Amino acid sequence: MVKIITTYGELLLLAMGRTLLLAFLGLVFACILGMIFGLLSVVKNKACNIIAQIFVFVIRGVPMIVLAFFVFFGIPYLLNTILGIGNGFTLSALQAGTICLALNCGAYMAEIIRAGIQSVDIGQMEAGRSLGLPYWKTMRKIILPQAIRTMIPSIINQFIITVKDTSILSVIGFPELVLAAKNVQANTFKSFETWTIVGIMYLVVITILSYIAKLVERRMNRGVKR
Repeated sequence: MVKIITTYGELLLLAMGRTLLLAFLGLVFACILGMIFGLLSVVKNKACNIIAQIFVFVIRGVPMIVLAFFVFFGIPYLLNTILGIGNGFTLSALQAGTICLALNCGAYMAEIIRAGIQSVDIGQMEAGRSLGLPYWKTMRKIILPQAIRTMIPSIINQFIITVKDTSILSVIGFPELVLAAKNVQANTFKSFETWTIVGIMYLVVITILSYIAKLVERRMNRGVKR
């Protein structure tokens, strides 16, 4: 195990960095998608509600590995072959991985944001409207600032899940930690030691993120009590 760390430690740390980068990019775009579809799910418009429900239902109903293959292989094929507008269009593993994580995480973020908005007392919206504020201004100035306080711990927990989900993207060749570990294993023929090291690396990162989530949640609870 020591030999693996000394020889391949830098490679594994670099792969962990790529893993965290991919998870962060996925979460950023997932927050954007989640905000869009989360808002669509709470507005008083049936068409918008249905669109949001379809997005969440479809994405959550498709296994992530299938979604990864569809984004990496299916979208270029659709554009280049079926529609004929791609002109040799391809996606890099990073681009496809980011899109895949953004879609998958975005469906869950939409539910987090919907729940966060609905947790705010309905009287807050009525008070804003009674003061003459338009619906979207009331949402932006009054509802969302209160809702975000309850969302933050769930968003951090979703980031933790996303970090673990990046391991699936080794199937499309993104050089994250699992793919790097497979290469180390192939070179050393030491499966137990390699995957033990990788497991510990994931455990350390997840433990740190979990601690941050609990710390933020405690501070939010103290803020509410005051």
